[in-house]
Amino acid sequence: MSQRSAHVNADRVRLRDVVLADADLLDSWKSPAIEGEFNDFGLPSRPTPRDVLANGPLRNEHNGQLVVELIGDGTPIGTVSWHRVMYGPNAESAAWKIGISLIPEARGKGYGTEAQRQVAAYLFDTTDVNRVEASTDVDNVAEQRSLEKAGYRREGVQRGSQYRAGRFHDLITYSRTRDDPA
Repeated sequence: MSQRSAHVNADRVRLRDVVLADADLLDSWKSPAIEGEFNDFGLPSRPTPRDVLANGPLRNEHNGQLVVELIGDGTPIGTVSWHRVMYGPNAESAAWKIGISLIPEARGKGYGTEAQRQVAAYLFDTTDVNRVEASTDVDNVAEQRSLEKAGYRREGVQRGSQYRAGRFHDLITYSRTRDDPA
């Protein structure tokens, strides 16, 4: 993964590296009220790794995280993250699985669509992977629409794949490949 600065622009939001000054804000977002029902796994939250941030961004060859901020005034409104998944033993079979979390007041305005389009462009630009994917709960219609508007294609349902809120949930998988239209 390239170590150049992550700064991807669109019309209303941009992605930027997490910096040490963001740690307290990110920690304050780690609650069910902020993360929402689809990201509430009932696990204790882990603090943002300040020791890692002191030495550079929260991204490497295995995973990463960027802040989503409004271009107009630089207000942080959420994060996008990714981690490597493998579909075979060779490096060419790697893909990135992305996730997004926006604060409640930023939802429903198209910011997530822009951010998810930008993170795919960033990962294709800075790595050799051929595939970026995301999964969302079958009941999370807003995220399904967001992914589709961002150019991700619906692939299918992963039955009973996520345990949350005391039961198993089905997820819908979406992906973009390097050759898909931007």
